[in-house]
Amino acid sequence: MLETPVAFLIFNRPDTTAQVFAEIARARPRRLLVVADGPRPDRPGEAERCAAARAVVERVDWPCDVRTNYADTNLGCGRRVATGITWVFEQAEEAIIVEDDCVPHPTFFRFCAELLDRYRDDERIMHIGGGGYQFGRAERPFSYFFSRHYPSWGWASWRRAWRHFDLDIGLWPALRDTGWLRDVVDDERIVEHWVRMFDRAHAGVDNVNTWDFQWTFACWAQHGLSVLPYDTLVSNVGFREDATHTRRDSDPIANLSTSAMTFPLEHPPYVLRDTGADRLFAESVIVPHLSRRPTLYGRLRRRCAEAMPPGVRRTISTARTVSSDILRWSRVVH
Repeated sequence: MLETPVAFLIFNRPDTTAQVFAEIARARPRRLLVVADGPRPDRPGEAERCAAARAVVERVDWPCDVRTNYADTNLGCGRRVATGITWVFEQAEEAIIVEDDCVPHPTFFRFCAELLDRYRDDERIMHIGGGGYQFGRAERPFSYFFSRHYPSWGWASWRRAWRHFDLDIGLWPALRDTGWLRDVVDDERIVEHWVRMFDRAHAGVDNVNTWDFQWTFACWAQHGLSVLPYDTLVSNVGFREDATHTRRDSDPIANLSTSAMTFPLEHPPYVLRDTGADRLFAESVIVPHLSRRPTLYGRLRRRCAEAMPPGVRRTISTARTVSSDILRWSRVVH
């Protein structure tokens, strides 16, 4: 049995939830912490899908302390995940975290458990990830490398690290116009990308539908490192139309094949960031998704949004979502 607590984040996809749960069941954790968002009232059939996803967890048939944190109403993927993980770390000092569309290889759990133990008291390490995306790299001297990227498709961390998380990234204004971000990221294209993302997160644009950007900020603000395997230990199978962010199944990082981690682990004899591995990670994962430089209209639109009170921004964002849904449904009907 797995002694490390496992946190399982679910929503409205019972089919992928079942795939991930099957791997959790193989690992047989002694503690399972389940976080679920509530249905959106304007989405037909979503309440039933949420209930079906929650029913999957009722299949636990091994000795296990199951605790649930279910939202009655929809909080959104940003706020729900953030509050859910905070609840997880109120229950446990450390945890392995998987979402309902991220299918882990069986060795992922052991990999995380061993490294959670090894780096438990090392404040330099804040995150253990399930994939380093080192496509085409032949040189793999150890079982993993140290990075300044924090992929969240299957990961693990400690309460001591999560305490630095802030959904509103209140430290951003003090750091924005310094050279701090360029010291962390050595690619100007990616610097501009993160400036836009952090601006939006701090301003509450799009009703805060992200949490992983804020986690990256928290880790960077503490000069924290992640531990990433060279191979892929977790595959995201959720690239489809009902996803919030990952809709293109042609994405090069969608539905990747997973590989087994070899044990015993070969640990690096030092704790230093692998800059070459980080550049390859960025080229594989970040650069293909960089948006083009915003137009003057786009920049003015963003500035106007940032000047609005948070309540007004949320109202406009909700109205835009509802309008989009009405338009999409009208196309389906006709």
